Amino acid sequence: MNYSIALVPGDGIGPDVIDQAVKILDAAGDKFGHVFNYVELEAGGCAIDKIGEPLAAETLEAAKQCDAVLLGAVGGPKWETLPGRLRPERALLELRSGLGVYANLRPAALLPQLRDACPLKDEVLAAGNSGGKPGFDILIVRELTGGLYFGPRGRSADGSSAFDTETYSRAEIERVLRTGYAAAAVRRKKVCVVDKANVLESSRLWRETAAETAKEYPAIETSYLYVDNCAMQLIRAPGQFDVIITSNLFGDILSDEASVLTGSIGMLASASLAGSGAGKPGDKIMGIYEPIHGSAPDIAGRDIANPLAAILSTAMMLRYSFGLEEEALAVEAAVNAVLDSGLRTRDIAGIGAGKQEKIAGTKAMGEAVLKALEKRGG
Repeated sequence: MNYSIALVPGDGIGPDVIDQAVKILDAAGDKFGHVFNYVELEAGGCAIDKIGEPLAAETLEAAKQCDAVLLGAVGGPKWETLPGRLRPERALLELRSGLGVYANLRPAALLPQLRDACPLKDEVLAAGNSGGKPGFDILIVRELTGGLYFGPRGRSADGSSAFDTETYSRAEIERVLRTGYAAAAVRRKKVCVVDKANVLESSRLWRETAAETAKEYPAIETSYLYVDNCAMQLIRAPGQFDVIITSNLFGDILSDEASVLTGSIGMLASASLAGSGAGKPGDKIMGIYEPIHGSAPDIAGRDIANPLAAILSTAMMLRYSFGLEEEALAVEAAVNAVLDSGLRTRDIAGIGAGKQEKIAGTKAMGEAVLKALEKRGG
C-alpha cells in the first residue's frame, strides 16, 4: 500500500525528533511492503518568521491532500509576545479544525522499564487494579475542536476585562463519545466521562448526552466524575481508569497530569482523529500524530531530545489511520527492546536500567530503535 504523510517538523526539537520518526516509518514500510511518501510543510514559529502567519491557507490545503499528518512541536519564547491570532500555537488549532480531527487520544501507561520515574508508591499504583499489581494503562480521549478553545472570546473596550466562552453541541459531544467507546471496546471495557456538571451548563449537556450514548454500549461499564475529583483520583489510584472521555479544556489538563505519572513527557505519543480509527488494513482515516512534549528550543539541534514519543506517534498512525496493527506492534516492540537494553536519553537517564545503562543522543536512540525493528520478523 502507498500512503502520503504530511510532515510538519515545526520548531525547536521538532525537526530533530521527526527525522528519527521518519527513519522508523521507512523501515516499517520496507519490512511490511508499504510505501510512505512525504510532503514537508511549515507551520508554527518557523512559518511566522517566513511568511508572517503560523499557518498559511495553502499549507492547510496541502495537508488535506495527505492521508495523515506527523507533527513535531511548535512554539517557543521567541514568539510569546505576539497577539493570540499570530502565536505559533494557532497553527495547531487551525490544523485540527481544518482537518476535522475532533478526538485526541493520549495513552498514559506505566512502562516497567521506567517504574522508578513514577512519583507514586507501589501501594498507590496497585489501588484500583483488579489484579492488585502496581501499574496503570489509561487512554484519555479529549474533544479537540470545540469548547473553550474555539468559543467566542474577546475583551472589553477599555481592556479591563476579558471572556472566553465554552460552547458545545450534542453532535460534537456524541461523536467524541463514540470514539471513546470504540477504544474501550478493545481495551478493558470501562469508560469514565469527566465533566463539571454540578456547575457548568455545557457539562450538563455532556452528561445528558453520555447517558443516552452509553445505552448503546451495554457491555461497557460507564461511570462519571467531576473534573476536580478525577484529577485527585489520578494521583490516588490511577489503575482504576481505562478510558477517560472529556472536553477540550479538561482533557488538556488531565492528560498533562497523567503524563507526569509515566515519568517523562518525552515518552508520550498522541493521535488526533477525524473518526474512530483502527479500521481495516488499508483504510485511511485522517489523523494528526505528535509527541505531547513542547519545542524545547534550548536543546534544539544538540542531539539531546528524546525521539521515542515521536516514534511511538508513528505507531499510533500505523494503527489508527492505516489499520496496520502488526506494523504498529512491531514499532512498539522495538522501542521496548531498546529500553530493555538499558539505552536512555538524558530525560530518562538513571531510571530502571541499572548497570547496563547507556546514555544516548537523539540520533543514537533512533538508530537503536531502527536496528531493533529490523531484527524483528515481518
